[in-house]
Amino acid sequence: MPFHRPIPDSKPHGKASGIVDAIVQAEKLIQIALVLPCAAFIGWLAGAWLDSRLHQSWIGLVGIVFGGVSGLVYVIRLALSTDKDSGHNGNATSAGDGGSRTP
Repeated sequence: MPFHRPIPDSKPHGKASGIVDAIVQAEKLIQIALVLPCAAFIGWLAGAWLDSRLHQSWIGLVGIVFGGVSGLVYVIRLALSTDKDSGHNGNATSAGDGGSRTP
């Protein structure tokens, strides 16, 4: 029987990889906290600029709302992807595996 090398693990084991994973997770959480206010501020700036150019007074408010909504959508998508990447989706078993979990 010929010798076949085993497939190497895709994730390296060790202390350094755990630290890097923790730093990446912390960066994602900080990004979630900063995106929403920054998006609303950028929307307000764009709306205020359009107010001055078009001689209106309501576009700044629309810019704040649009920036807030777009930031909220991005934050929700980022939080869901972070939750999926970390493996904490709240389900004990995944659908279709018959209740058995293998490491």
